[in-house]
Amino acid sequence: MMTPTATDTTLHRPFEPVRPLRNPHLQTILASLRFRAWGKNPLRKRSEPVLVDAGGGVRLLGYRTVQPVGGSRGLVILLHGWEGSSGSTYMLTTGRRFFRCGYDVFRLNLRDHGPSHHLNEGVFHSARIEEVFAAVQRVASEADGRPCHLIGFSLGGNFALRIALRLTTSSVGRLKTIIAVSPVLDPLKATQAIDGGLPVYRDYFVKKWKRSLALKQRLFPGLYDFGGVMGLKTCMAITERVIPLYTPFRDVHEYFQTYRLAGADFSRLSVGVTVLASEDDPVIPVDDFRGLRGNSRLRVYIERYGGHCGFLQDLRLRVWFEDLLERAIRGGSAEI
Repeated sequence: MMTPTATDTTLHRPFEPVRPLRNPHLQTILASLRFRAWGKNPLRKRSEPVLVDAGGGVRLLGYRTVQPVGGSRGLVILLHGWEGSSGSTYMLTTGRRFFRCGYDVFRLNLRDHGPSHHLNEGVFHSARIEEVFAAVQRVASEADGRPCHLIGFSLGGNFALRIALRLTTSSVGRLKTIIAVSPVLDPLKATQAIDGGLPVYRDYFVKKWKRSLALKQRLFPGLYDFGGVMGLKTCMAITERVIPLYTPFRDVHEYFQTYRLAGADFSRLSVGVTVLASEDDPVIPVDDFRGLRGNSRLRVYIERYGGHCGFLQDLRLRVWFEDLLERAIRGGSAEI
């Protein structure tokens, strides 16, 4: 279903996967499998690494894939989720789709994601919107005047939505469309859902986060000592330990509030924004999306199935939302 906004009457074909894929955990886990990005993929062979100046001495690593000279329809910038990277399966498959449709593609790594821990002394946290906004500005400014579109997944979707809110007072090149797939809206609820759901999700994020922190400590041994973190078992416990020690925030409640998003935030938008979510997302509570309101620039799609960043439609594991995203970017009807 699509949740109605004040003025949005766009129709689309609801997501109806084959019956075996109506399990949210299958959707979530299968969507991340690396073999989905196998085969011919120009993002693997034609991408070049780019260090993006994000201001204040901050550098973020991205990968740019460009069309043949004179052949680009625009630029699509992709933001991954927490503990993902430019090489995450959904980044490679979505990027492949848009490259084949004639767009240049830029896959941006957040700080301390992908092979970028060495670039900046400060540790990653989700309140670092300034540097991500500046990086997107810089990348969009080099699009030679062509239209730009921003797509974020999970935590990257949260960053994308915060960028949308900033565009009422700041500009980002010819940024025309912002899309968030399964975005985090309330980080406290999301963290609780990860820790309280199937252990596979908690264990996945805890393992990857500990690995990231251990690498940061090895690179900057004089700045960090995460020894007390390594025995902790939940995302909330690690957050409660790390945030007051290595960020400007007193506690997790102050920290989470810096990137929490609510319905009233979207009453003023200057670009088209599309949000895609599912009722059965095991990580992001669906009620967070039902409260979203906005103007004619906001479209919110809440599907019955899809898991977290899944939306696999058949046993070939084809992704349903790629058609929706392409139509949203083209500026036409989102009907699919």
